[in-house]
Amino acid sequence: MPGPQLPTLSTVITAAARVLDGAGVASPRVDAELLAAHVLGVPRSRLLTAPPPDPRQRAELDALVARRAARIPLQHLTGTAPFHGHEIAVGPGVFVPRFETELLVEWAAAVVQAPRTTIVDLCGGSGAIAIALWREDLEVYCVERDPAALRWLRRNVARLAPDVRVVDGDVTDPATLRSLDGTVDLVVSNPPYVPEGAPVDVEVAAHDPHDAVFAGADGLALMPGLVARAAGLLRPGGWLGIEHDDSHGESLPALIRATGHFTDVTDHRDLAGRPRFVTARRMAD
Repeated sequence: MPGPQLPTLSTVITAAARVLDGAGVASPRVDAELLAAHVLGVPRSRLLTAPPPDPRQRAELDALVARRAARIPLQHLTGTAPFHGHEIAVGPGVFVPRFETELLVEWAAAVVQAPRTTIVDLCGGSGAIAIALWREDLEVYCVERDPAALRWLRRNVARLAPDVRVVDGDVTDPATLRSLDGTVDLVVSNPPYVPEGAPVDVEVAAHDPHDAVFAGADGLALMPGLVARAAGLLRPGGWLGIEHDDSHGESLPALIRATGHFTDVTDHRDLAGRPRFVTARRMAD
């Protein structure tokens, strides 16, 4: 006699989505599909033609869905976060790159003038920005000081962009990359910028490193030192781009203007119309 028929993959995914929806996950169907694709070892786009999970795969999927319902980040469960065409390895100890930061990357890519362009990514985290901008004809440095984040950064660079130069350093220290002072064409940064005590998603609060998210009472604690270091690194005419909190649409541009080192200071909005990142050009001293 034939054995019991396995439930269809569609049925399994629908059940998983129902569990995630009940747990308050923002995108229950998408997350259920991504977890199923991860377990089956296929792209999400191939789920329609994938076979139903066998009992071992079903148990693995059920366990992952239970952890996702407990609000473990999806990226921690799959081990990667998609970013600008790359799969960035992430997990506990490193900030998970977000889609919004791709807007900063797209701006930066548009101002890069190869060959012989030098780029510095300050507060590199997982390396997502540096990796997205890296090409063989560019010289890219990525600065990070947190030991846990550095482990993820080195792992990602080794796999995806082996010529990116990882620097263990403080982005506000004038000694960091001092040998490049006055020569860098582009400085980019997605630093910690959320005001301390501001409401954030439960997954951010519980799983992203605190020091990679929050930056003092107004979220600007790191900015004066970071902007000063960027001014030291950049050549005249070089560009600066910094992601920021949506409450910084006026305060961060004002801070940059007040240094007297930058012109063309412009704030940019994200797809939802919120202030998202500021750009500026280094003036000659």
